[in-house]
Amino acid sequence: QVQLVESGGDLVQPGGSLRLSCAASRSISSINSMGWYRQAQGKERELVASVSNTGITQYADSVKDRFTISSDNAKNTMYLQMNSLKPDDTAMYYCSALILRSLGPNRSWGQGTQVTVSS
Repeated sequence: QVQLVESGGDLVQPGGSLRLSCAASRSISSINSMGWYRQAQGKERELVASVSNTGITQYADSVKDRFTISSDNAKNTMYLQMNSLKPDDTAMYYCSALILRSLGPNRSWGQGTQVTVSS
């Protein structure tokens, strides 16, 4: 199990930028995969971006070329740089960590940080 704390959500105008942070309670190099998910009101939670401990990244089509996921092992922190924000990006953003164990996968979630894109 790992505790995750997100920060950085805010109200921003269309076309603006935000950087979300996710601080983990353990070394992120020991976590198999970390990711950002979002859930807009009335919609299902969806994957935004993920990064494996081997550096492989994955993005939703809707955020490719606008969002960048990264991590700082020294700070045990993962980031999501979001540029050219659109109203459709408005959602609660959640950090997630996946640890693969012999007994099965273990996924942890943060509490979320709200991103609102509006003029």
